[in-house]
Amino acid sequence: MIQGVIVQPLQQFADERGKVMHMLRSDSHIFEKFGEIYFSVVNQGAVKAWRLHREMTINLAVPFGKIRLVLYDDRKDSRTRGQTQEMMIGEDNYSLVKVPPKIWNGFQGMAAPISIIANCATLPHDPKESTRLDHSDPYIPYQWACE
Repeated sequence: MIQGVIVQPLQQFADERGKVMHMLRSDSHIFEKFGEIYFSVVNQGAVKAWRLHREMTINLAVPFGKIRLVLYDDRKDSRTRGQTQEMMIGEDNYSLVKVPPKIWNGFQGMAAPISIIANCATLPHDPKESTRLDHSDPYIPYQWACE
């Protein structure tokens, strides 16, 4: 595990009418503060990578579909610097993944036709707060399965 990343299984409550899927509560030890919630849709096989937030913590869950989430730590002061972490999250492994600032992250849609990622971020979106790299940039030592 990359230093500071937390993966917490989430509860689902199902009955014949459907289900309720928890994500994040203000009384959870994981919760920091609220900035915004948004949803990202990714097509099967598509890659959305790489992004690094300088100040924002992201809290991700996948209530529909399945993704391959990949994290890369290049923080100079981290004991896990240079490490990559890969995980599959989605309906069958419904979890909250807390990613602290300054960790590169990206994901790939693994379910047809789409997957939906929910992000409860600690700050409102500001394009000046993040840095992006192409998914095939050699700076990050990871090759996506589609390449």
